[in-house]
Amino acid sequence: MAKGFFYYEVLGRENLIEEGGCLVASNHVSYMDPPLIGIAFDRAVHYLARKTLFRGVGGWLYPRWNSIPVDQDKPEVKTIKTVIKLLQQGERVVVFPEGQRSWDGNLQSGQPGVGFMVSKARVPVLPVRIFGAYEALPRGAGMFQRTKITVAVGPPIDFSGAEYSGGGSETYQKLQMRSSPLSPP
Repeated sequence: MAKGFFYYEVLGRENLIEEGGCLVASNHVSYMDPPLIGIAFDRAVHYLARKTLFRGVGGWLYPRWNSIPVDQDKPEVKTIKTVIKLLQQGERVVVFPEGQRSWDGNLQSGQPGVGFMVSKARVPVLPVRIFGAYEALPRGAGMFQRTKITVAVGPPIDFSGAEYSGGGSETYQKLQMRSSPLSPP
């Protein structure tokens, strides 16, 4: 749908990691963000999705979309372990460090957790920024607007260096800050 209805393009396609595990860290402005990122890749990716979306039909649908339920109010250790396991198995997992969709389209502060996952999984982080999705379907809107959508993919960030080894909140914070989505093109 995105490729046919919207003016969709991927900048930095050469940076996409198709083999081996990587954590894809992106901004979050629209319900459309997960599939907009997913269609940029040749292979399937996994997503974190709000636990409440797994009710009713969503309980059947979201797992088939490679979604992992996350409780936004009380993140569970089980969820983080699932993500780390997938990353170590060579999968790509999309996370939205902001934790929720933006109300105004602007980049929000990252929530804790991404740094911890990176430190444990020891995989590269692929910074991604989506432009135009907020204009196409902002939070609270009921209808799509036809617009240009750009998925900008930055070079992978390697966190295997000694400055990121160990653990603790200071290391996780360093990892979190370096993993944030890209600036506007």
